Amino acid sequence: MKAIVAIALAVAFCLPAHADEKQPSPQEVAAIQKAMKAIGELQYKSGEISLAGGKVKLTLPPEFQYLDPSNARKVMVDIYGNPPQSTGGDGMIVPKGMKFFGGGGWIAELRWKDDGYVKDDEFAKLKFDDMLKELKESYHQGSEERVKGGYGKMELAAWAQQPHYDRTTHKLYYAKFFDTDGAEQQLNYDIRILGRQGVLELSIMSFASQMSDIEAKAPTILGMVDFTDGNRYTDYKPGKDKVAAYGIAGLIAGGVLAKAGFFKVIFLFAAKFFKVILVGLAALGAGIAKLFGRKKSA
Repeated sequence: MKAIVAIALAVAFCLPAHADEKQPSPQEVAAIQKAMKAIGELQYKSGEISLAGGKVKLTLPPEFQYLDPSNARKVMVDIYGNPPQSTGGDGMIVPKGMKFFGGGGWIAELRWKDDGYVKDDEFAKLKFDDMLKELKESYHQGSEERVKGGYGKMELAAWAQQPHYDRTTHKLYYAKFFDTDGAEQQLNYDIRILGRQGVLELSIMSFASQMSDIEAKAPTILGMVDFTDGNRYTDYKPGKDKVAAYGIAGLIAGGVLAKAGFFKVIFLFAAKFFKVILVGLAALGAGIAKLFGRKKSA
């Protein structure tokens, strides 16, 4: 039975088979089985979705689907092997028919921050090279914690796209490349949508080779998200509405809060990498190759 499952996995994901690779460990096999079970259990939603207590509305075209927080957590923890403290935020947008493994895919995590109105007047004064240095230091601390916990490194490498802010739509864009234990850098493409009472964080996760594809898809993904009437940034009432304790720099440099002891929470959500499962799948492919080799020579 295990051989049949392994063969089905290899065929489904078109795995390369190298006879010199080691057999998967029992832990890797268990992780793969857990991931496959979770994929089969995911429950998707489509159409119109209400978020943030009605402040945000998603309108999904037929080619996209939504995973609520509990299902999104299954993706982060059970499928992609992140620490159990990770959550699904306020859900995820995924392409319809998402395979989760095999390359070329992406997920967009949504997270509502009910922190109040974020002032955007400081953006022009920000020094992004200095900010990158501080972020690298903070992510390094988080990466060390990940390694201690057995989850592999997650080191910030560079801006994939330096932050820029659209003052007309009140959307902040930036992207980061991360070095992990895998062969390819990981991409986190972040968009922050400012509202009257908080910020909707939209983080698109994929690999570095997908950067141009993600950039092309970003307007379509953003087009699905909007604040409802009375909750947009321009609806802010000075003197009446809550103002966030941080400015727009805090949306970019949240990781720097590590120095205030906050990073142990932050790094869990920054840890979107797929090494554990992918390594296991590759090893299974090697095991299948050996199995077929024995049958051929028999």
